[in-house]
Amino acid sequence: MDAYLYDCLRSPRAKAKAEQGSLATMPPHEMVRQLLSAMEGRHPGVRESAQLLLGCVGQVSSQGGNIALVSKMAAGLSDSAAAYTLNNYCVSGLTAISQAVLAVQAGMSHMSLAGGVENLSQVPFMADRASYYSDASLPRKGRFIPVPVAADLLASQFDVTVEQLNAQALRSHQRAAAAQQQPAFNASLVAMTSADGSVLADRDEAIQAQLSAESLAAMPPAFADFAKPYAETLHGRALDARHSFAHMPPMVDGAAVALIGPANLPLESAPRARFIALSEHCGSPEESLTGGFAAMEQVLSRAGLSLDDIDVIEMMEAFAVVPALFEQRYRVDPSKVNIAGGHLAKGHPMGATGAVLLSCLVDALEQRDGRLGMVVATGASGIGAAVIIERL
Repeated sequence: MDAYLYDCLRSPRAKAKAEQGSLATMPPHEMVRQLLSAMEGRHPGVRESAQLLLGCVGQVSSQGGNIALVSKMAAGLSDSAAAYTLNNYCVSGLTAISQAVLAVQAGMSHMSLAGGVENLSQVPFMADRASYYSDASLPRKGRFIPVPVAADLLASQFDVTVEQLNAQALRSHQRAAAAQQQPAFNASLVAMTSADGSVLADRDEAIQAQLSAESLAAMPPAFADFAKPYAETLHGRALDARHSFAHMPPMVDGAAVALIGPANLPLESAPRARFIALSEHCGSPEESLTGGFAAMEQVLSRAGLSLDDIDVIEMMEAFAVVPALFEQRYRVDPSKVNIAGGHLAKGHPMGATGAVLLSCLVDALEQRDGRLGMVVATGASGIGAAVIIERL
């Protein structure tokens, strides 16, 4: 049975700052509730969904207690709807969507809601304090490598220059700033409101429209000291620190939810796209930030397609080295990659990221009148995921 994407809505990505971020005090489940309310407004009957799957990395504090279940109850979904939360690092939102697609294809779910949420203002990065992050008893090749260290290692290993990293950051911000002025690129963006109905956030907040090549060139490397505690894990590999703070995606708060079902859902609206192929990948931590490439190669193979066949690509900008290596390795046409800007400009709401990218992809495909689109997401410790859709 084919699975279809009826819609994919996202919140704005708000700066993750306790005092400045527009969504800093909003409970994570409230972000999801507002998206589900908007989904019900567009597609009456969604509250009878069979399940709600959410990706979330920091499952403690306000994101603990099964945030999918909390969100389900806050949104008034059917009591019988299953609800569960998963953590697959930065690809969690895309993994949740893939699980929902598989459930529909297998006939186990007539209608699924899936996506992700992350409020980094309330639950900072690595707030779960997992022993894995510093466990020296693990085999060396299995130990955790911080993402900034992995990024600098890749840049050193494959000689990605600071100038190339700067070019990626500048292009991301320039495209994001331009797209923010075009309603078609924001068709699936849902403003977040306060209890009295006033708008808290209605646009992505981290975009720097005035960023310049000169300001980027003046920024020093930021992560040289990050590698020192991991010297044994890196077993002698030299780290030439190249990434500045402008080469990493800003931390933001946000959420996204997709509506997935078979072709015959009893809804007034038609689906926006059909799922063609899915892929999940997990390599060793030494392959950190390259898992998305492996997942992409696998999903293209499963679909019997090449990169030339894809009209629009949302490639997760997990540090600037990732899109730089993507262009270097695959000779892809940059005019169809992250056409509305990417994570370097808009930010990275961790567990929500994969779902946010799918929402952006559908908008971009419709804006460009394209047919085939692909999301590629990558995370720490060799994790990657990819999805190909066909616009209808």
